[in-house]
Amino acid sequence: ALALAASGSLAVTAISAQDQPQIPGVVDVSRVAAGSYSLDPSHTLVSWQVGHFGFNDYFGAFGDVEGTLTIDPANPDDAMVDVSIPIDSVTVVSQGLHDHLLRAGKDGAEPDFFGPDAGMARFVSTDVDVAASGTEAQISGNLTMNGVTRPVTIDARFTGAGTNPMSKVETVGFMGTAKIMRSDFGIDYALPVVSDEVTLKISAAFEKR
Repeated sequence: ALALAASGSLAVTAISAQDQPQIPGVVDVSRVAAGSYSLDPSHTLVSWQVGHFGFNDYFGAFGDVEGTLTIDPANPDDAMVDVSIPIDSVTVVSQGLHDHLLRAGKDGAEPDFFGPDAGMARFVSTDVDVAASGTEAQISGNLTMNGVTRPVTIDARFTGAGTNPMSKVETVGFMGTAKIMRSDFGIDYALPVVSDEVTLKISAAFEKR
Protein backbone atom coordinates (compact mmCIF):
# COMPACT_ATOMS: atom_id res chain seq x y z
CA ALA A 1 0.00 0.00 0.00
CA LEU A 2 2.84 2.35 0.87
CA ALA A 3 4.58 1.53 -2.40
CA LEU A 4 1.37 2.16 -4.34
CA ALA A 5 0.82 5.50 -2.58
CA ALA A 6 4.41 6.57 -3.25
CA SER A 7 4.08 5.59 -6.90
CA GLY A 8 0.88 7.60 -7.23
CA SER A 9 2.50 10.62 -5.56
CA LEU A 10 5.46 10.49 -7.94
CA ALA A 11 3.12 10.28 -10.93
CA VAL A 12 1.17 13.34 -9.79
CA THR A 13 4.45 15.22 -9.21
CA ALA A 14 5.66 14.31 -12.71
CA ILE A 15 2.40 15.46 -14.31
CA SER A 16 2.45 18.70 -12.32
CA ALA A 17 6.03 19.36 -13.41
CA GLN A 18 5.05 18.82 -17.04
CA ASP A 19 2.19 21.29 -16.67
CA GLN A 20 4.44 24.05 -15.37
CA PRO A 21 5.31 26.67 -18.03
CA GLN A 22 8.97 27.11 -18.81
CA ILE A 23 10.63 30.48 -18.21
CA PRO A 24 11.61 31.66 -21.72
CA GLY A 25 14.47 33.94 -20.66
CA VAL A 26 17.70 32.35 -19.40
CA VAL A 27 20.99 33.90 -18.26
CA ASP A 28 22.95 32.23 -21.04
CA VAL A 29 25.10 34.43 -23.28
CA SER A 30 25.08 31.80 -26.02
CA ARG A 31 21.37 32.52 -26.51
CA VAL A 32 22.04 36.15 -27.51
CA ALA A 33 21.74 36.56 -31.28
CA ALA A 34 24.00 39.11 -32.93
CA GLY A 35 22.28 42.07 -34.54
CA SER A 36 20.24 45.18 -33.85
CA TYR A 37 17.56 45.40 -31.17
CA SER A 38 14.91 47.94 -30.20
CA LEU A 39 13.72 48.61 -26.67
CA ASP A 40 10.40 47.15 -25.60
CA PRO A 41 8.85 50.32 -24.11
CA SER A 42 6.11 48.38 -22.31
CA HIS A 43 8.65 46.44 -20.24
CA THR A 44 11.46 48.96 -19.78
CA LEU A 45 11.74 51.60 -17.08
CA VAL A 46 14.25 53.92 -15.45
CA SER A 47 13.74 54.43 -11.73
CA TRP A 48 15.37 57.17 -9.63
CA GLN A 49 16.05 57.56 -5.93
CA VAL A 50 16.94 60.65 -3.89
CA GLY A 51 17.46 61.31 -0.21
CA HIS A 52 14.63 63.32 1.36
CA PHE A 53 15.59 65.66 4.21
CA GLY A 54 17.81 62.97 5.70
CA PHE A 55 14.70 61.10 6.86
CA ASN A 56 14.12 58.61 4.08
CA ASP A 57 14.60 57.94 0.38
CA TYR A 58 12.05 58.88 -2.26
CA PHE A 59 11.51 57.01 -5.52
CA GLY A 60 10.08 57.69 -8.95
CA ALA A 61 10.32 56.28 -12.46
CA PHE A 62 10.29 57.15 -16.14
CA GLY A 63 8.56 54.99 -18.76
CA ASP A 64 7.87 54.92 -22.51
CA VAL A 65 11.63 54.59 -23.03
CA GLU A 66 12.90 54.33 -26.61
CA GLY A 67 16.23 53.09 -27.83
CA THR A 68 18.43 50.68 -29.73
CA LEU A 69 21.12 48.13 -28.99
CA THR A 70 23.65 46.70 -31.39
CA ILE A 71 25.45 43.65 -30.05
CA ASP A 72 27.61 40.74 -31.19
CA PRO A 73 28.34 38.10 -28.53
CA ALA A 74 31.60 37.35 -30.35
CA ASN A 75 32.73 40.96 -29.80
CA PRO A 76 30.76 42.20 -26.77
CA ASP A 77 33.02 45.22 -26.18
CA ASP A 78 31.83 46.62 -29.51
CA ALA A 79 28.21 46.83 -28.33
CA MET A 80 26.47 50.18 -28.68
CA VAL A 81 23.36 51.53 -26.96
CA ASP A 82 21.32 54.68 -27.61
CA VAL A 83 18.39 55.34 -25.27
CA SER A 84 15.93 58.24 -25.04
CA ILE A 85 13.70 58.89 -22.02
CA PRO A 86 10.68 61.24 -22.20
CA ILE A 87 10.88 63.41 -19.09
CA ASP A 88 7.13 63.99 -19.03
CA SER A 89 6.62 60.26 -18.48
CA VAL A 90 7.81 60.71 -14.89
CA THR A 91 5.70 58.80 -12.38
CA VAL A 92 5.51 59.38 -8.61
CA VAL A 93 2.90 58.51 -6.00
CA SER A 94 2.20 62.19 -5.23
CA GLN A 95 0.22 64.14 -7.82
CA GLY A 96 1.43 67.37 -6.25
CA LEU A 97 5.07 66.39 -6.70
CA HIS A 98 4.39 65.19 -10.24
CA ASP A 99 2.96 68.59 -11.13
CA HIS A 100 5.88 70.37 -9.43
CA LEU A 101 8.46 68.32 -11.36
CA LEU A 102 6.93 69.49 -14.66
CA ARG A 103 5.83 72.97 -13.60
CA ALA A 104 7.09 76.05 -15.39
CA GLY A 105 9.10 78.60 -13.43
CA LYS A 106 7.29 81.51 -11.85
CA ASP A 107 7.38 84.92 -13.54
CA GLY A 108 9.70 83.71 -16.28
CA ALA A 109 12.23 82.12 -13.91
CA GLU A 110 13.77 78.71 -14.57
CA PRO A 111 11.68 75.71 -13.43
CA ASP A 112 12.50 74.20 -10.05
CA PHE A 113 12.98 70.81 -11.70
CA PHE A 114 12.29 69.90 -15.34
CA GLY A 115 9.48 72.16 -16.44
CA PRO A 116 6.86 71.47 -19.12
CA ASP A 117 9.29 71.59 -22.06
CA ALA A 118 12.04 69.29 -20.78
CA GLY A 119 11.71 66.97 -23.77
CA MET A 120 13.87 63.86 -23.79
CA ALA A 121 16.87 62.73 -21.79
CA ARG A 122 19.27 60.74 -23.96
CA PHE A 123 22.13 58.36 -23.18
CA VAL A 124 24.55 57.34 -25.93
CA SER A 125 27.31 54.85 -25.15
CA THR A 126 30.91 55.56 -26.05
CA ASP A 127 32.61 52.48 -24.56
CA VAL A 128 31.61 49.05 -23.25
CA ASP A 129 33.93 47.08 -20.98
CA VAL A 130 32.65 43.53 -20.48
CA ALA A 131 33.85 41.58 -17.43
CA ALA A 132 35.40 38.13 -17.72
CA SER A 133 32.11 36.59 -16.58
CA GLY A 134 30.50 37.80 -19.80
CA THR A 135 27.37 38.78 -17.88
CA GLU A 136 28.48 42.11 -16.39
CA ALA A 137 29.81 45.27 -18.02
CA GLN A 138 30.55 48.92 -17.48
CA ILE A 139 28.88 51.06 -20.11
CA SER A 140 30.38 54.53 -20.42
CA GLY A 141 28.63 57.25 -22.36
CA ASN A 142 27.12 60.70 -22.43
CA LEU A 143 23.82 61.64 -20.82
CA THR A 144 22.07 64.74 -22.15
CA MET A 145 19.32 66.19 -19.97
CA ASN A 146 17.97 69.71 -19.51
CA GLY A 147 20.21 70.81 -22.35
CA VAL A 148 23.37 69.68 -20.53
CA THR A 149 25.62 66.75 -21.50
CA ARG A 150 27.73 64.91 -18.91
CA PRO A 151 29.64 61.61 -18.90
CA VAL A 152 27.89 58.77 -17.06
CA THR A 153 28.89 55.16 -16.40
CA ILE A 154 26.30 52.40 -16.03
CA ASP A 155 27.09 49.17 -14.19
CA ALA A 156 25.12 46.68 -16.29
CA ARG A 157 24.15 43.07 -15.73
CA PHE A 158 22.80 40.65 -18.35
CA THR A 159 19.56 39.15 -17.00
CA GLY A 160 18.30 36.81 -19.70
CA ALA A 161 17.80 35.94 -23.37
CA GLY A 162 15.29 33.88 -25.29
CA THR A 163 12.20 34.10 -27.45
CA ASN A 164 9.28 36.03 -25.99
CA PRO A 165 6.29 33.64 -26.18
CA MET A 166 3.87 36.55 -26.64
CA SER A 167 5.59 38.45 -29.44
CA LYS A 168 7.61 35.48 -30.81
CA VAL A 169 10.61 37.83 -30.96
CA GLU A 170 14.12 37.15 -29.68
CA THR A 171 14.60 39.27 -26.57
CA VAL A 172 17.51 40.14 -24.27
CA GLY A 173 17.30 41.80 -20.87
CA PHE A 174 19.61 43.88 -18.71
CA MET A 175 19.65 45.64 -15.36
CA GLY A 176 21.75 48.77 -14.90
CA THR A 177 22.72 51.10 -12.07
CA ALA A 178 24.24 54.59 -12.29
CA LYS A 179 24.69 57.61 -10.06
CA ILE A 180 24.49 61.21 -11.21
CA MET A 181 24.59 64.62 -9.53
CA ARG A 182 21.43 66.46 -10.49
CA SER A 183 23.13 69.82 -10.05
CA ASP A 184 25.39 68.86 -12.98
CA PHE A 185 22.25 69.11 -15.12
CA GLY A 186 21.05 72.42 -13.70
CA ILE A 187 18.56 70.89 -11.24
CA ASP A 188 19.59 72.40 -7.92
CA TYR A 189 16.22 73.09 -6.26
CA ALA A 190 16.10 72.21 -2.51
CA LEU A 191 19.79 71.33 -2.24
CA PRO A 192 21.10 69.91 0.03
CA VAL A 193 17.99 68.80 1.94
CA VAL A 194 16.94 66.82 -1.12
CA SER A 195 20.11 65.00 -2.12
CA ASP A 196 22.22 66.06 -5.06
CA GLU A 197 23.15 62.46 -5.78
CA VAL A 198 20.51 60.52 -7.69
CA THR A 199 20.63 56.76 -8.05
CA LEU A 200 19.28 55.47 -11.35
CA LYS A 201 18.19 51.87 -11.87
CA ILE A 202 17.38 50.67 -15.37
CA SER A 203 15.42 47.55 -16.25
CA ALA A 204 15.56 47.06 -20.00
CA ALA A 205 14.17 44.54 -22.48
CA PHE A 206 15.43 44.72 -26.08
CA GLU A 207 13.68 42.96 -28.98
CA LYS A 208 15.53 41.85 -32.09
CA ARG A 209 14.62 43.74 -35.24
